[in-house]
This record gives sequence, C-alpha cells and structure tokens, in this order.
Amino acid sequence: MPLWEAVVDVVGALLGLILLYGVALVVRRRVIARHGGTFELSYRARSDRAGRGWLLGVGRYADEQLEWFRIFSLSVRPKMVWQRTDLVYEGRRAAEGPEEMALYPDHLVIVCRAPDGRDVELAMGPASLTGFQAWLEAKPPGAQMP
Repeated sequence: MPLWEAVVDVVGALLGLILLYGVALVVRRRVIARHGGTFELSYRARSDRAGRGWLLGVGRYADEQLEWFRIFSLSVRPKMVWQRTDLVYEGRRAAEGPEEMALYPDHLVIVCRAPDGRDVELAMGPASLTGFQAWLEAKPPGAQMP
C-alpha cells in the first residue's frame, strides 16, 4: 500500500474518532439534562494565580446538592458536588482581566464560603445567579442563614 493511502486512512480514522467524541458529548449532555435542567457553570479549581484556574462546565440542581460536570468530559458522574446547607453566599463580582477570556461572556463570579472556611468560586450568567440565590435561600428550616 502506498504511503499516501496509509496517511488518508489515518486521517479518516482520526476524523471518525473526533466525530464520535462530539456525538458522545451531545448524548452525555442529554443524559445529564434528563434528571433536571442544566446551566452553564464554571468552577475555579485553583486560585493560586489571579484570574487563572477556571474550568468550564455545566451545573445541575439535584435535591439538596449542586452538581458540577466538566464540559468536555464523557463521565455522567459529577466532578464536584456541593451541599446546599454547606454553602454561604458571600457576594459577586464581574470577571476581571484574564477571567474575561477564560469564562463565558457576561458571566459573574460568585464567591461562597464552605464549612471548612475556604472560598468556593463559581461563575454563571445573571439568570442562573437568580436561580442559584433562590435555591440557597430555600434551605430547609433550621439551616444556617447568612
């Protein structure tokens, strides 16, 4: 077999894998959304450098939990889960500097306090923020309110 045919076969196989990956991402998003609506939610995994450490993803409310899924992962299990009773809303701010390039357009950065005292930074759109605040305020009776 000539070399050019082997190259065409390899390129065709790579394009097929890329197409299969894209279809798998769409199917995964549909499976995740089936158990409740999803929304664009970014999570700051590392805050050691200003404006860095943001990971794009989708969020989903599941009873008393906020689940976060990475956008380009094929796993149907959430990468992070936060309990509603564990998050205390601290405030919001606009994306600054490098964050503007790392996040979706018009997303706001939300800062919540976790029980261990560390900050949990999330980014979401204004409409999703309204839903998030309503979800936090709807804590069960006896839960600590900010």
